[in-house]
Amino acid sequence: MNVLDLFRESGALLEGHFRLSSGLHSGGYLQCALVLQHPQHAEALGRALAEKLKPLAPTVVLSPAIGGLIIGHEVGRALGVRAIFAERQEKVMTLRRGFSLAPTDRVVVIEDVITTGLSTRETIAAAESAGATVVGAGSIIDRSGGDANVGVPASSLVTLTLATYEADACPMCKAGTPVQKPGSRGNTGRT
Repeated sequence: MNVLDLFRESGALLEGHFRLSSGLHSGGYLQCALVLQHPQHAEALGRALAEKLKPLAPTVVLSPAIGGLIIGHEVGRALGVRAIFAERQEKVMTLRRGFSLAPTDRVVVIEDVITTGLSTRETIAAAESAGATVVGAGSIIDRSGGDANVGVPASSLVTLTLATYEADACPMCKAGTPVQKPGSRGNTGRT
C-alpha cells in the first residue's frame, strides 16, 4: 500500500496557502478525512500503523478529537484494544464522556497528522494526568520530517518535509495569496 497514492487518489493532498493548527503557514495540506472517509482505506492504514506499534504492547489507544478519531479507532481494532479519545475542554485536552484510564494501562496516542506534535503532547499529558503510562505515539503522516519530538517513541506510515512559515515570513502572504483554514481545531486548521 502506498499511503501517498491513497492521499492523491482521494484528493487529500492539497496545494495552496494554508494556516495550520500550529499557526504556521504552508503551501501543502493533508486532509486525512478525505482518505479516511473510505472504510477500506481507514482499515488498511489502521492495520499498518498497528503493526508498527504492536511491539509496545498497548492496552488502550487514545486519540485527540477530532482528527485522530477514525484512525485511532482503526488502530484499536487492529490491536484488539479499546480506542478512546480526548477532547478540548477550556483549551485543555481532557478525557470526557465517561472515558477513563488506569495506572495499569499502556497507552499509544494516535493522530492523523503530526506537524509540531502539540496535539500529541497534550493528549499524552491527559493520559499521564489520568495515571496511565504512555508507551508510544503514532500517526499516518509525520509532516515534520521526523523533527517533532512528542516525548515518547513515535512511528508514522509516512514522513514528509513540507515547508512551513511563520505568518510574518510567509512568502504566500507577502504575495497576497488568500489563506485557507481547513481542519478541525476551531477554524484555525489542523495538521
